[in-house]
Amino acid sequence: EVQLVESGGGLVQAGGSLRLSCAASGLTFDDYAIGWFRQAPGKEREAVSCSLSSDLGTRYADSVKGRFTISRNNAKNMVYLQMNNLKPEDTAVYYCAAEVLGRTCQLADYDYWGQGTQVTVSS
Repeated sequence: EVQLVESGGGLVQAGGSLRLSCAASGLTFDDYAIGWFRQAPGKEREAVSCSLSSDLGTRYADSVKGRFTISRNNAKNMVYLQMNNLKPEDTAVYYCAAEVLGRTCQLADYDYWGQGTQVTVSS
């Protein structure tokens, strides 16, 4: 059974930082793309950043480029999202998800999802 468990959310003031973690189990971790997605109240879920498999690299939404950094530790089955210079518009539930082909950052292609962690940025 594939499980993804997020942690690290919380309340932070604008300009602050948070580091989200995603612990994965039950999958051949190296083969999967792991993505961070978010959903704000009343809005659709959107991609934030993805770490693709092998040497396919990383992807970022334009809204977070230069502020967020995704990284993964394949030995520990962990993915991290370092979020700096947070803005109130970053407030959302952040989800970790896994995509079996390891190639895409498209939300619809993701097969497994965590339960989410709340990030709230106050102004």
